[in-house]
Amino acid sequence: MVRAIPTVAGMTTLTEVKTWLADQLPALIAKYDVPGAAVAVLHDGEVVDAAAGILNKATGVEATTDSLFQIGSVTKLWTSTLVMQLVDEGLVDLDVPVRTYLPQFRIGDEEAAAVITTRMLLNHTAGFEGDIFTDTGVGDDCVEKFLEVLHDVPQLFPPGERFSYNNAGYCVLGRLVEVLREKPYDACLRDHLITPLGLTHTATGPYDAIMFRAAMGHIELEPGTGFQPAPVWALARSNSPAGSMLSMRPRDLLTFARMHLEDGRAADGTQVLAPGTAARMHAAEVDLPYLGVMGDSWGLGFERFDTPDGEIIGHDGSTIGQNAFLRMAPGAGVAVVLLTNGGDVLSLYHDIAGHVLAGLAGVALPPLPTPPASPERIDASRYVGTYASQVADLVVTQEEDGRIWIEQTPKGLFEELGEKPERRELVHFRGDSLINVEPEQGMHIPHAFVGDDGAGHALYLHIGRAVRRADA
Repeated sequence: MVRAIPTVAGMTTLTEVKTWLADQLPALIAKYDVPGAAVAVLHDGEVVDAAAGILNKATGVEATTDSLFQIGSVTKLWTSTLVMQLVDEGLVDLDVPVRTYLPQFRIGDEEAAAVITTRMLLNHTAGFEGDIFTDTGVGDDCVEKFLEVLHDVPQLFPPGERFSYNNAGYCVLGRLVEVLREKPYDACLRDHLITPLGLTHTATGPYDAIMFRAAMGHIELEPGTGFQPAPVWALARSNSPAGSMLSMRPRDLLTFARMHLEDGRAADGTQVLAPGTAARMHAAEVDLPYLGVMGDSWGLGFERFDTPDGEIIGHDGSTIGQNAFLRMAPGAGVAVVLLTNGGDVLSLYHDIAGHVLAGLAGVALPPLPTPPASPERIDASRYVGTYASQVADLVVTQEEDGRIWIEQTPKGLFEELGEKPERRELVHFRGDSLINVEPEQGMHIPHAFVGDDGAGHALYLHIGRAVRRADA
């Protein structure tokens, strides 16, 4: 039996968290069909960790606390930290066009390219389409070559207008770091973060990861068929600055988090970031529409949850069948890392991070969204239409009986990976937002409709990314 998550009033100790993890992690991963998971918790400079399950269903290798999992887009915090080191050194001004440092930066909209700043790239307000996963090879020039892929990428909205999660923007930031440091992105990670932080179980790619017990991602190609090892280990190296390669054990990720909680200082006193810079990165820069599992606002790289009990910051990561979660409560000196390789990871995250943050920091995670028991029937004509991106077409329809449906057809990389079209029913959630009736990988996902096309229709379907109406 899995114990209930304590309320905020039920404060606990780190020793009790360690006992709870050892006792409950095996039961929780079984409950949520997660092959393997590893957890680490930081409180007042002390760390406890735990692991359970297996790293790969094909081999049966057991997960340990020293096993490496991909951290996916949590890498963006590492990239943003590399950029802010350049700001600390006076080499980058956040508010001048990024072309000041990268004259070769081009996208489909020349006017937008000329004004997009480093700050806009960091806080995801640059406005160009961001889910670009083109493989430009495995050489040290892959990030440089990736910039050429962006020349025809469309601009979705004016730079700085709104938040839209942008993987490609972080590849641009990775190239900025490469140019100013005069070395490849992986070398920048090693020289300016991994080595100064004293990390021992961190890999920038498969050639490093193979030296450790490394997790394999698991995916479910069709609902109900079960999670099986993914067809490939990682995404393209060209997306490394956005989160395609970096892997580590939970303790190493916590060491990075601790540096941020301690005003940029490493455990040995090395000032990895200038005093005050970490706080600048954590502070709110742009608000988001309500998107459920995503934050309320975003900083310079950091996702933010503004709860009644206090601020929670961090980031999530998702690669091919691997998911990572980092949550930090700066006011309490608490951080928790969960690394996984398949299954209902959102429910597992909510149970584990919820327990830790409530017990050690007195902060409750925001509840996961659920559809109303008796949803209001609405006229969905403002939302009906096709919304298109590089990775999927999303078609919203409404039947004569008032039921609303969304059909998602994967394109590009996700079609190549074998993802199938899906049709899901949506109901009214709140305001200009709908929500799926049946959970998707444990999550009822709010679909926010924002903007106007001038004819009374929503201009964007916002699901973390602002997906533009195809005929607008």
